[in-house]
Amino acid sequence: MKCVRHFAAELLKPRGAHSSAAARSPGADMCKELKTKVLHLLAPTSNVPSVRQEGHTDGAEILSCTVKALREGHVVAVPTDTIYGLACLAQNSKAVKKIYEIKERNGHKPLAISVGEIQDIYKYCKVKVKEALLADLLPGPVTLVFERSEALNTDLNPFTPLVGVRIPDHDFMRRLCQMCAEPLALTSANVSSHTSTVAVHEFQELWPNLAVVVDGGPIGDNSRLGSTVVDLSVLGKYRIIRPGCALSSTVDVLEHKYGLSEDSGEK
Repeated sequence: MKCVRHFAAELLKPRGAHSSAAARSPGADMCKELKTKVLHLLAPTSNVPSVRQEGHTDGAEILSCTVKALREGHVVAVPTDTIYGLACLAQNSKAVKKIYEIKERNGHKPLAISVGEIQDIYKYCKVKVKEALLADLLPGPVTLVFERSEALNTDLNPFTPLVGVRIPDHDFMRRLCQMCAEPLALTSANVSSHTSTVAVHEFQELWPNLAVVVDGGPIGDNSRLGSTVVDLSVLGKYRIIRPGCALSSTVDVLEHKYGLSEDSGEK
């Protein structure tokens, strides 16, 4: 019987004096004791200061536990601004292989990467658009596809010179990427070809294969469409790969603000 403990926490930013206290906390012990950890994020109520409650720990400890699992080569489940995702370190080839196995995913279907800041995109991608365009679309429910750079793990999507990159508009995900200081490989938390998930119980059959499941509650408007995926690898052009949940607003930015034209694929 797998060992799973539910763990409640407020999502707070890390504090300078937190590290020594975290080492003594039940949350830190749990990182060592359990195989699968289900960690609950409680978003702060607007206009009300976050309060540390008795028996709870804070979001910094959930972040620390998740980063630890990622650095050890594990796969984790995380909330994003669109659907739940599976993530691992993109530079870890064994972890990338695990994601494909867990999802039963076709090995020729690419994984996107997620980073914490726009400047991180330039390290792993060859960007041919203005930085202002990136800032208009990210963070947000959009995956931008560029030519990959030599810095990206060659075992990640070795069959294509392109890679999709995301900065989810989700505080936990952005902070997680920042703390890892390297890109996360990111894909939907479901068996391949199954419906996308917007709550952790919907992919419970995958839990035994995951080191950490971060429960951020129900996501968004439950559209399950995922991010809008747009190829920007051709100068002055864009190509919609997946309409997703932000198609009209994305096309509006690309065409009307930056003058890009749709690539029909005709030669």
